[in-house]
Amino acid sequence: MDDIPESRIEQVAMMEGILISRATGGSPDGHAYEYLRLELLADVELRALLPEFVRTCRDLGAFWSHIKPQLDRYEERRTYIRTAFAPVMDHLEGRNRVPSDAVVAEALASFDPEGVHAVWTKALARRTSDPEGAITVARTLVEAVCKHILNGLGISYGPKDDLPKLYGLVAGGLKLAPDQHRDVPIKAILGGAMSLVNGLGTLRNRFSDAHADEPPTEERLRVRPSPRHASLAVNVAGAVATFLVETYQERVKV
Repeated sequence: MDDIPESRIEQVAMMEGILISRATGGSPDGHAYEYLRLELLADVELRALLPEFVRTCRDLGAFWSHIKPQLDRYEERRTYIRTAFAPVMDHLEGRNRVPSDAVVAEALASFDPEGVHAVWTKALARRTSDPEGAITVARTLVEAVCKHILNGLGISYGPKDDLPKLYGLVAGGLKLAPDQHRDVPIKAILGGAMSLVNGLGTLRNRFSDAHADEPPTEERLRVRPSPRHASLAVNVAGAVATFLVETYQERVKV
């Protein structure tokens, strides 16, 4: 379509404008929305960051059915849509990024662009805006990497194996277990990596939204994750995931 901008950020902004127009009494171009939706959903990096209603509403009629019963006032609808688009816009504008993010993204994209890389993108998007969700996704990232590697190595694992168990299997398969090495510094580094994984699981259990449906306890009411906790979890997960991926890719070359 001739009137569709070329840059991703302009495309996302255009889609946001179309949906705001539809939600506030306008008559936007439904064909443009449908084209943009397919275009953006095909982008592996952005797909996980798009609002859920974009992924489920194939046309503007479906979106109207989604938003009409939820919010009555136009300003409420505008705020709802803008908030939903904030993660993908922040990502495209490069907000809250650090240099290591790109290194991790490159490694994971070369490993599994459809799965693992999409999880990493989601973790980055939540790192400051949704600390509880970011901590959950951080653990999911390492779990996904471990399972992908175990499948590639032909090592079986149980459906209920937790993260430390999965990491232990991967470490053994890639010769990353501390007891597989004699050099003291290497043993220390590998032992540290294992401790990080165990710590990630502990952090997730203590802070994450995994227990959101459970009745609150006094302890959980006192412990609230902040962006710095989420940043720690996401950065640790990214470092461990990259280390595993690069080691696996080096091993399979041999």
